[in-house]
Amino acid sequence: MLLSRTADHLYWHARYVERAENTARMLGVNYETLLMPHAPQKALDLWRAMLGLSELEPLFVELYGEISTANVMRFMITDMRNPSSIVSCLWAARENARAVRGALTSEMFETVNAMWLESREWVSSDRAYTEALEYLEWVKNQSHLSRGVALGTMLKDESFNFLRLGTFIERADNTARLLDLKFFEYSEHDADERVIAQTNDYYHWASMLRSVSAFEVFRKTYHDVITPPLVAEMLIFRKEMPRSLAACMHDLLKNLKYVRNASSSETERLAGRMMADLDYGRIQDVLDGGIHAYLTDFLEKVYDLGNQISQDFLVPLNQSQAS
Repeated sequence: MLLSRTADHLYWHARYVERAENTARMLGVNYETLLMPHAPQKALDLWRAMLGLSELEPLFVELYGEISTANVMRFMITDMRNPSSIVSCLWAARENARAVRGALTSEMFETVNAMWLESREWVSSDRAYTEALEYLEWVKNQSHLSRGVALGTMLKDESFNFLRLGTFIERADNTARLLDLKFFEYSEHDADERVIAQTNDYYHWASMLRSVSAFEVFRKTYHDVITPPLVAEMLIFRKEMPRSLAACMHDLLKNLKYVRNASSSETERLAGRMMADLDYGRIQDVLDGGIHAYLTDFLEKVYDLGNQISQDFLVPLNQSQAS
């Protein structure tokens, strides 16, 4: 059985890599949305919604005060005072990997270490901020590389399973937040604005799909015009879509079964119930009940599941890392 301290570092390493990538995705879709014609207030509303969904607005207000595109981008990309900024996440990912270097292949540790060192070069030259879109793409590609090296070189043992647990619980959380953010933006249009916005809707939702690498997948799956209900259905219920809630929970439950112990039955039960809801749910029921309410409930369950995993396998949360 893997030591809880080792399992904890592996789990959180994967979560921080995934969090850096998903923060890059969320920033990218917002930034691209704001390149389209919009009212000045829309930028403030979008950034405020993103900070709120990430539970970072109080810290941002304390550090920066005024919400602006420039302030939010710097806060979310390079500000080490923000534990969820991309740079903070990459640093934490590297530190967790360094703590359990013996549990990783040399290729994987070298990839993680090189990612951190190259990120420092982006930050020291301020290019991570001045060339933000290029940096966000780089973060996504480095995250893909890190996971690919793990898949291609690591023994499929408990160490690998805890890496995958961290990846999928973080991905489920972030997909739900990104979807909630996009539907918040859509719901903000009043009746008159909706008429004007209809011509831009395709580009907004296409941008959102590209942010989760799902544009081509959508076309292959639906062969139809991009609409909010179909986007929501694919990112919630379609297991074929790698970043959907259903796909994340399916893979999380599979890895959870590989590491089960005498006290983890309740954790498996909670994950199994979440999976069953996604297996048998319908998008119309979600839309009828309100997608924000549905995603809020899902995020609360993911948080509870993370606590259960920590209690069963990892270092207690008050001694571990903030989620």
